[in-house]
Amino acid sequence: MATVKFENKRVNMSKLSQFGFEPNQGGRYQLRTLIMQGQFELTLTLNVDDSLDTELTDTSTGEAYVLHLAPRAQGQFVGQVVQAYQNVLHKVEQNCYENDVFKAPQARNLITQIRNLYGDELEFLWSKFPQNAVWRRSDTHKWYGALLTVTTDKLALPGATHTVTVLDLRARPDDLAMLIDGQHYLPGYHMNKKHWYSMVLDDTVPLTTIMERVRDSYALAK
Repeated sequence: MATVKFENKRVNMSKLSQFGFEPNQGGRYQLRTLIMQGQFELTLTLNVDDSLDTELTDTSTGEAYVLHLAPRAQGQFVGQVVQAYQNVLHKVEQNCYENDVFKAPQARNLITQIRNLYGDELEFLWSKFPQNAVWRRSDTHKWYGALLTVTTDKLALPGATHTVTVLDLRARPDDLAMLIDGQHYLPGYHMNKKHWYSMVLDDTVPLTTIMERVRDSYALAK
């Protein structure tokens, strides 16, 4: 048996059931599926931390198969088993899990409030930068916000370097000149600094104020 953990992902229970997972006798959700033209049965069992216990069984002997987990195992057949095993895991990840990159409480609350207000979900557009995402209007498809994972040295913030979540929003150029103070409001990180600014989501700026500024940014993206 092997345990698989999808990085920065959390399970969506409704999608899990739709995909075919069912509660077992112990109350844990489990999926059984055949691979390699029925030569093996793959059992996936969900853990409380959203990881999956995986077990591969040879259907002709009923014995556990483990060569697909051996780093040095070679041969065409083993390679085919590994590929079939990985294909199932990839489908489960794509169909049953959702992105869970931003774990700071204020970032989580912001994501929920924007979902409730506009019905928009974060879009992860860059495979090379999986910890960055954007919101855009459904009518104009223009971005009105971005969540970025940044180290504080790149923002020229004082103190020991650490990683923070940054919110980028739109603003009018005249408003930016009065808004940016180098502490609460910063020049737009990785954006046009004439039209964007950044905030660190560390509760320095209250969420009520942030949502007011999100509304302004949303209007500017029309």
